[in-house]
Formats: sequence, structure tokens, C-alpha cells
Amino acid sequence: MPIFTVEIGDNSIEIELPGKTHCLQMSTPKIIAKPKDAILESIRSPISSPGLAQIINDKGKPADKLQVSIVISDNTRPVPYTGDSGILAPIISELIRLGIKPELIVIIVATGTHRALTEDELIAMLDPYIFEKQIKIVCHDCKDKSSLRFLGTTSRGTELYINKLYFESDIKILTGLVESHFMAGVSGGRKSICPGLIGEGSTHIFHGPEFMASPNSADLILEGNPCHEEALEVAKMAGADFIVNVTLDNKFRLTGVYSGDLEAAHIKAVEQIQKYVTVQAYNRYDIVVTHAGFVGINHYQAAKAGVVAIPILKPGSKLIMIANTIDKDPVGSAYYRTLIHLLTLNGPKGFIRLITSKDWRFIPEQWQVQMWSKLFSKISIENFTLCAPHISKRDAGILPGIDGNMLLPPNRRYSGDLHDAKDMAESAVAKAIKDYKDAGIEPSIAFLKDGPYGIPVLIR
Repeated sequence: MPIFTVEIGDNSIEIELPGKTHCLQMSTPKIIAKPKDAILESIRSPISSPGLAQIINDKGKPADKLQVSIVISDNTRPVPYTGDSGILAPIISELIRLGIKPELIVIIVATGTHRALTEDELIAMLDPYIFEKQIKIVCHDCKDKSSLRFLGTTSRGTELYINKLYFESDIKILTGLVESHFMAGVSGGRKSICPGLIGEGSTHIFHGPEFMASPNSADLILEGNPCHEEALEVAKMAGADFIVNVTLDNKFRLTGVYSGDLEAAHIKAVEQIQKYVTVQAYNRYDIVVTHAGFVGINHYQAAKAGVVAIPILKPGSKLIMIANTIDKDPVGSAYYRTLIHLLTLNGPKGFIRLITSKDWRFIPEQWQVQMWSKLFSKISIENFTLCAPHISKRDAGILPGIDGNMLLPPNRRYSGDLHDAKDMAESAVAKAIKDYKDAGIEPSIAFLKDGPYGIPVLIR
């Protein structure tokens, strides 16, 4: 049988799948040969925006008196913040060159409702230059009301509380990765602010059941997407002087740098990824094998890969997912654990009835479980197998679907070794094939090589 490589960030495993397996993957974009030069060129030649020197000059006070906030993503996104493709050190060195004092620069990690990063996690993801210059680093805390400022109400009714440190800065710079996103259409741009820097209470409409239920709250859709439109309105209310967004290939190599105006630079990046992340598919499949990618460090984030697979699934299909859930909590927060268990117990229809009931009190992170519900409205929960060696037996009991660990010998279950996912996935595929053949069906099989990053589009 042919061997397929599952690449998850810096980790990879090889799995054997039947020879008739269709491998669906993104096309290969051109990578940037000299990333350092490209980053600096982008910063100094911005899209539809004054340069940093002009932005500084227009603030009306000396450069060495200006407070600067630089917003970064957390470690669930493979944004290049260090190494030859690192975008953070060039931004800071350019600001310092233009007269900004290092002690007046603050890096804000746009955690949204995610947990704060540990010191070790920050050291691992950020360029050593940041620490040499003793740049202040702060993780946004959506629950700390003292760190938030009320800005008003959006046209859709969101009472907007924003990170006070960010809002009160003289210069506001956003950084991020532009890739497909299963709710907001694409990541990057305005998402650094919403949901990245808003208060927990401000997520109620942005991530509410009505927005999540919209067919336009989906990968690569911006026009008519309520999540995108709300995020953009919030970002404009909060303000952003400059963005530096990047695009990457499936090996996380730099394919583009887009600096400048909040909207115009972001749209240029979106146009770039649309050229290669769309995967044309001409059939739906009985068995689909995928993986949760770099982003899938916990079950919460793995939802992206499940939703991406929906277009190529039949109502009775079987979906098998490999996930390297290496987060300190491989499932997610206490909120998420409660909500995902409710989905497991009640099924997708019951869960949606719960969260749309007039008696339901909005709970943060219910949106991610609602997205899982989209998958389980297409296939039954019993037709999903999760191959995640890092979860525990106790955790597996609250999660929807079949626990891939149970397909291994008892002494190899819950090992924390990604390579054990190989045997889980292969066993799950073999079982699925047998089930179909016992029913007199020769199943069709697909492998989504890029996991949550390649977006299958069914060509009719």
C-alpha cells in the first residue's frame, strides 16, 4: 500500500492507506527566497498606507514619547515571529531606528478567550532580539475587566470592551497570519483585535449561535460573512495604524508579506491564499482521513479540520482524524470541556436546541462546539474517529466519536507518542473498509494531506 506523510508543524508521521486512496492537496505557491529582504521591503513600502516614519510624524509628539503596541498571535498559529522569516524583530528594529524607545514598546498577545502563554512558550515562539531589547510582553486577559475599556456598541449590538493598553497606545500595529478560517472566512487583519483583544462579554454576539449558523460563516467567504463583518467593524472602532500580515505554504515557509492599511493589505493577502489553498474535489467519499495540523494542539482547535472536511463527506461517511494535542490541556478549557460533553450526550440537534433556548446563558467557547455540531449534522458521531495519543482515557469519555486509542493494544494506549496515531489511523481505516464491504459496498477513500489548511470545494 502507498505511504502518505502526515505533516503537523515540525512533526510528521507516515501512514499506509489503500492504493485507491485519492490524495487531495493544495497547490504549491512560490516561496520567498530572501525573506528578511522581503519583510523589510514590505514594511517600508506599505499597501494603501503611509509608512511608519510618516505615521510617527503625524502623531504630534516626539517619537521618543510615543507608546507603541504590537499585537501578536498566540502559539496556536504558526506565525513566523523568529528565525529568517521572523516579522517581529524587523518591525521593532525599524521603530527603534525611527526614534521609538524600546521601553515604550509593548507586545500584546491576542489570546482572545484562550489561556495566557507561559514564559517558556513565549521564549520558544519569539525572536531572541525581543528579549535582548527587554521589550515588555503582555497576554490579553478577556476576563480582567480592569484591563478593558468600553468603546460603545456595534451596529449588531455588541457592547465592545477592548484591551485598554492597546487602545490607549499612540501607535497600534497588528501582526498575523492570513489563512483560511472556518468561521471568519480567513484569519489575520481585523481578527487580531476581534476576537483577539476584546472582553469575554463582547464575544456573545460575534460568536453567538446566529452568527455561527450562517452558511457564510465558512472558509474563504468574506462577503456576507457576519463574523468577518463584525470583526472588521470592531477593529475600526478600536483603530489600527499599520498591519504586517504574512502568508505561508504547507511547510510554513513565507510566500508573502503584506504591510500597511488594515483592510487593503489584508485583502491582498487573501487574494494570495485563494490561489493555492482551494482544493478542487469532484466526488464525496465514504472514508476521509485528515489531521488537525499545527493549530490542533487541543481538541478545541481540532474542530477546524473537522469542519473543513464537510464538503467531501456523504451523510454516512466515516471521518478519521489524527491530532497532535500537545497543549498542557489536550482537550481545552473548563468551559469547553463542559460544552463538548453536552454535545456528546445530546447530539448535534439537542446541543443546538440547548444553546438557542431562551433560557440558555451564553457560555464562552460554545461557538467551537457549535462548529463540531456542523460536522455531526453531516455524519453521525459514531462515524468519527479521533486518533490522539495525548488525551487520557478519562478525557476520551467526554469527547464525541470513537477513541482511536482503543484500537491499540492496552499497553500502548494514551502514550503521548504521535507515532502511535499511525496505527490508530490505519486500524480505523481497515475497520471502516470492512464495515462497508460487509454491507456490500466498495468504499471510496480520500486523504486530506493539508488537514485544516487545504479547503476542499466540491465541483459539481
